[in-house]
Amino acid sequence: MGLTGVWQAIDKLQCTPTPSWIGFCYMKLLAAIPALPVSNIEQSAAFYQDKLGFEIGYQEAGFAILRRDAIEIHLWQAADQNWRTSVVANTSPVRSGAESFLAGTASCRIGVEGVDELCATIEPHGLMHPNAPLKNTDYGTCEFAVLDGDGNLITFFERLG
Repeated sequence: MGLTGVWQAIDKLQCTPTPSWIGFCYMKLLAAIPALPVSNIEQSAAFYQDKLGFEIGYQEAGFAILRRDAIEIHLWQAADQNWRTSVVANTSPVRSGAESFLAGTASCRIGVEGVDELCATIEPHGLMHPNAPLKNTDYGTCEFAVLDGDGNLITFFERLG
């Protein structure tokens, strides 16, 4: 089969070749789930539930799954304080992956329908990021952002036109 035949076969299978494609197709990607580092799972899960309208789908020590409509967010606890002494003592590199300084260093963007209405429900809680009020962007969205209790940036956006 020549190159034209290969591309016709790919088109019939509705698959997309990867850069390392060698005659087979990969599975279709369906969703991405942000995993945000927080300092306290209980407090953060309550914030997302009470302030942003998410439901707690699962919660255990150090981890929570939150859902609202088709959106899912994972929270993981970044509370390891051992880096404070190991770095000072130079006994080992920082490497647990859950160091406390990671809490509040992430962001995610959530696509919505009705961004104006969502903003109106969130704004009274005083959560709006001071540099990200509701506005239309040059890249075709209307969006606003909030900070969670740790400082993770959550941007809600709606595509225009």
